[in-house]
Amino acid sequence: MRLYGLILAGGQGRRMGGTDKAFVPLAGRPLVRHVAERLAPQVEELAISANGDPARFAALGLPVLPDAHPQGPLSGVLAGLRWAAAAGADALVTAPVDTPFLPGDLAPRLWLAGDGGCAVAEAGGRTHPACGLWPVALAEDLDRWLASGEARVMGFAARHGAARAGFPDENAFLNLNAPEDLARAESLLRKG
Repeated sequence: MRLYGLILAGGQGRRMGGTDKAFVPLAGRPLVRHVAERLAPQVEELAISANGDPARFAALGLPVLPDAHPQGPLSGVLAGLRWAAAAGADALVTAPVDTPFLPGDLAPRLWLAGDGGCAVAEAGGRTHPACGLWPVALAEDLDRWLASGEARVMGFAARHGAARAGFPDENAFLNLNAPEDLARAESLLRKG
């Protein structure tokens, strides 16, 4: 199995005052670095899905994949699937840039839950579809799905019978969408 990884960093950060969430500091380091450090050991190659000037990510040394037609996270997934497929990967593991506490076994648990098929993370009774595993064979169907005007991540996952990989720590998927979420994350880090 060849798994590639993708950090979804295309959001506009409206609830963070329009700030590029990838560079919001948590414990003195940008969120994108936290996510990269957690996801990189689990995959063969890692890239970032982001629009705008890719040079802002140069310090990470990762490829930056822009959306062909920005329609939300699934546009990033599509760019990632095409990148991974061209390199001979079997599947793509995705995670949003604002999830700094990702589990160290995210990729293998997603793979096992779906037996290599589509799978999404679940913790604390909530599904986290942007933390998912997407076989590269889904690229063309995803392209058609987006072209039809559909853009819901869970809708596409359900279309492909996504398995759910259960995780015990609900904080592992804590999304830092607003300043109060960032304060909670800082508190969690202090508690260790």
